[in-house]
Amino acid sequence: MEKVKLSLEDVANLDFTTIIWIAAPVMFTLVALESYFSYKQNKKLYEGKDFMASTFIGVVNILLNGVMKLGVFAFFLFFYNLTPFYIPHTWWSYILCFLALDFIRYWSHRIAHEQRFWWSTHVVHHNSEYYNLSTSFRLSWTQNLKIVFFLPVILMGFHPFVFLVIHQLEVLYQFWIHTEYITKLPKPIEYIFTTPSHHRVHHSKNEKYLDKNYGSTLIIWDRIFGTFEEEDEKPVYGITKPINTYNPFMLVFHEWIALFKDMTRAKSVKQAFQMAFGSPVDYHKSEMEKVRVKQRDLQKK
Repeated sequence: MEKVKLSLEDVANLDFTTIIWIAAPVMFTLVALESYFSYKQNKKLYEGKDFMASTFIGVVNILLNGVMKLGVFAFFLFFYNLTPFYIPHTWWSYILCFLALDFIRYWSHRIAHEQRFWWSTHVVHHNSEYYNLSTSFRLSWTQNLKIVFFLPVILMGFHPFVFLVIHQLEVLYQFWIHTEYITKLPKPIEYIFTTPSHHRVHHSKNEKYLDKNYGSTLIIWDRIFGTFEEEDEKPVYGITKPINTYNPFMLVFHEWIALFKDMTRAKSVKQAFQMAFGSPVDYHKSEMEKVRVKQRDLQKK
């Protein structure tokens, strides 16, 4: 079957926010139930201001995705029409796209933790010190920059509809793994899929848990590439350099602001580049150490 080039008009009605809007009532119902049981059982999994910040960030993200829809489609179509490859729109193309996209999402997620520039597009998802279903709403307003990571999958020649459906299902999968109510699942599931237990490790700032369990839907990539860590101690949530605010704008942009300030103080292009693409964990540890040294010096005085 010969590949047919598509126009923006051909895919304009493929609204990639539709699935989210359909799922939203179910998600909010589950959040309400988790919050209720947390309160009744005195688990303290929710904090009012934290929940409101997460919800505001999530709603704005969905609205921004709607506004940017045509731009994302145009980017996708340019490379889809450019590539000579074509994968027919069949049942198995969804399976192949899922495996390819999940593999790429592992690497894009990993890079987002290993380089400050990309960490700035992701940090908001980690800066809550609470771990509950509403934490999944914290998706950065600048996350669409990471579309460049999906280029290899686009260039494979998947039909836009296939790609967008699989991508949305991958995003939705993240919702249910943000909970402390599900402890461990049967071993075959824990071995293959990303579960709440695996993702609690990922959201933790415990030393042994840092930069572990990047898997989106499948945890097998972490097992293959050496980034898997079992949950065997209670996670402490948040980021290594706490921001201590519930202001959603600061929660989204604080790392961008810090990065920009550091780069303007750089003494060379090479140093600025190293700041942008160096490890955020190493940077934050060095910053926290400077604070501790300053506090010790003040106490001595």
